[in-house]
Amino acid sequence: MWIRLVCSVLAGVSLLAGADIRGVITIERKLTRHNVTASAGVYQRGVAVELGSDGVGDPLAFERSHVAVYLEGVPNSSVSGAVKASIEQRDRRFVPDMVVVPAGSDVSFPNFDPIFHNVFSLSKAKSFDLGNYPKGQTRTVTFAASGMVAVYCHLHSNMAATIVVTPNRWATRADGNGAFSLRDVPPGTYKVVAWHKTAGTFRKTVTIGEQSDAEVDFTLPYVVAADVKPGDVKSGDVKPSGQR
Repeated sequence: MWIRLVCSVLAGVSLLAGADIRGVITIERKLTRHNVTASAGVYQRGVAVELGSDGVGDPLAFERSHVAVYLEGVPNSSVSGAVKASIEQRDRRFVPDMVVVPAGSDVSFPNFDPIFHNVFSLSKAKSFDLGNYPKGQTRTVTFAASGMVAVYCHLHSNMAATIVVTPNRWATRADGNGAFSLRDVPPGTYKVVAWHKTAGTFRKTVTIGEQSDAEVDFTLPYVVAADVKPGDVKSGDVKPSGQR
């Protein structure tokens, strides 16, 4: 009896499990133009702070890792999956310079530099100005609405970061190889969105069933055919997992 009960529970869990959407972002040329920073003495008061490295080794890996991937079309009743994230101010840079969070999430901005910073944004999705604050202090902002939020520092013109606020929890950032995965997606038809700050926004339609994984690949930038709307790709380009 107990064995039958356990098997029934496991079967129920299996039926409730969603599918995974996996894919690869292909970028074959450099897209991002990096800021050229004036010497610290031009605009910095007080203690000199060495400008930190931007961490760019392989420029194409950098581009691929700066692609956000998320779903559109998930019912509003779905759990948002709000999280707490952090963008540090360290060595006169924002670290990391891009985060992907669901709507409703909190992002903190701790200052680790021995100088003041002033974090702000004028973006439509979220506008704020945290004022000047010194090392050891932090400020936190809640991002209630989805959208792209460009973040800067009033005192250091080279500092820039992006917060991609997604409409639901099915969102991620591609890795340096361009690989991404959205796990446990409930059955349905969705738009898979790939966003890059320079290349723009790209969408593909995918329909998945229970435990039926799908593969969705993007090439950025994408030159659309005459019969495809800008930013969209025909759903026929989406393949069930295992097909090429």
